[in-house]
Amino acid sequence: MWCVVGLGNPGRRYRLTRHNAGSLVVERLARSLPSVWKKRTRHFEARLCRFEGSEVLLVKPLTYMNRSGVAAAEVKRRFGAGEQELLVVCDDTALPLGKLRLRKKGSAGGHKGLQSIIDEMGTHSFARLRVGVGSPRAGEPLEDYVLNTPGRGEKRAFAEAVALAAEAALVSMTEGLDAAMNKFN
Repeated sequence: MWCVVGLGNPGRRYRLTRHNAGSLVVERLARSLPSVWKKRTRHFEARLCRFEGSEVLLVKPLTYMNRSGVAAAEVKRRFGAGEQELLVVCDDTALPLGKLRLRKKGSAGGHKGLQSIIDEMGTHSFARLRVGVGSPRAGEPLEDYVLNTPGRGEKRAFAEAVALAAEAALVSMTEGLDAAMNKFN
């Protein structure tokens, strides 16, 4: 069973922000895949879906970004999601808006949500799909940039990046990570 964890912050205030790119990818997948059941705990919201004859667990942590690992570790314990079938989707300010980067494993690269997952699960060996959200203008604090919604001229590109990332997640599950990396990186 694949488990796709979309990182973000809970609540209406953060829903459409750059930092919630991962959460928005999971929401898009949830709208497109038939759902078997939904579950909500203190730490996460999950939906079991069917895709191409397999089960896919879609997860949105309800912890804030910097504590995403608490939710991911709980999902692993409850559902037995192994590192080999785990795909974490998150924003990345080091990538231009709309660019994707899919990797089988790696470091947190300064992303506090990824670092929390690495710390809580004790491994770097899980796939991650980074969604480029661009970088702040000179002098703009990074936190302010990611916790705001894309500007008027960026909204369409941001929405297209979320859609492309959802497609990349589906290709990862059906054709494998190598095929998805070749297609989307």
